[in-house]
Amino acid sequence: MTTTRAGSAVASLRLAVRRALVALPAPVREAPVVVGCSGGADSLALTLAAAAELPGRVTAAIVDHGLQEGSAARSAALAADLGARGVPAGVHPVVVGGPGGLEAAARRARYAALLAARPAPDSPVLLGHTLDDQAETVLLGLGRGSGPRSIAGMRPWDPPWARPLLGVRRATTRAACAELGATAWDDPHNDDARFTRVRLRREVLPLLEDVLAGGVAEALVRTAAQLREDGDALDALAGELLAAARLPEGGLLAATLSPAPQAVRRRALREWLLTSGVRDLTDLHLRAVDDLVGRWRGQGGVALPGGLDLVRRDGRLSLHRAEPPPVG
Repeated sequence: MTTTRAGSAVASLRLAVRRALVALPAPVREAPVVVGCSGGADSLALTLAAAAELPGRVTAAIVDHGLQEGSAARSAALAADLGARGVPAGVHPVVVGGPGGLEAAARRARYAALLAARPAPDSPVLLGHTLDDQAETVLLGLGRGSGPRSIAGMRPWDPPWARPLLGVRRATTRAACAELGATAWDDPHNDDARFTRVRLRREVLPLLEDVLAGGVAEALVRTAAQLREDGDALDALAGELLAAARLPEGGLLAATLSPAPQAVRRRALREWLLTSGVRDLTDLHLRAVDDLVGRWRGQGGVALPGGLDLVRRDGRLSLHRAEPPPVG
């Protein structure tokens, strides 16, 4: 689904939506659908294709980040245009702020607004990420050394987020908009070289395509899919290991964990820590935690984010609130 013939773009998108919905759990398939629509070609084409595929079941959620002059008027005009095409649309203004830079803050605000826009608990939110977006995500993860979870890219279904267009090129969404007579909005941020993703899109990927004689984006997406399959298998093994190692008081038995392969053991430890309320785990944290099992020498505990310490005593791992430093 990476090529576009004349007159076929809309049909390709409808087929992508149909296949994505068939793969969803039954309650989700039957629920009303929300599409996040920015007015760009990808999300606009997805909105119109989904509405054609699911008449009467689709609403569009337009998030106004308020980061550009005229954004409120542009969002209102998009809602009116979609309404005239038979797609109910609502505008959701958000305030962008917080840690992590502009991109991360805007993403947090956008996703929170889309979650709130769901009309039912089982309603999926369709996002317009394409094959090109997936390739960029894989490259970002590779460059940051974030591990296989990051290189595995975005999932087609990550409740409540559904991404029907991960097998579709941006050229197809633009062609679909042209077929439908829909004018897409080109966000100036998509050409702003201050953003890493923009430079990947404009500079890095075209260079790789040239040097490696094409097919790079598709190859990156295939790699991501293979890594997700491998990751799912390892996660299943880690879940079994974690269940076997759990103690009634909530800790873990080190003797049960230690014979397991490190990749499985670390996933089990990561899951346990996350479900225990530890956030912002890094690779260094996890390796230090794993050393309490795989390289035990009687060492002290591991300081974790959120003011928690992980300690090993009598062959058991347990989390404790860190002791405050002595006064005076």
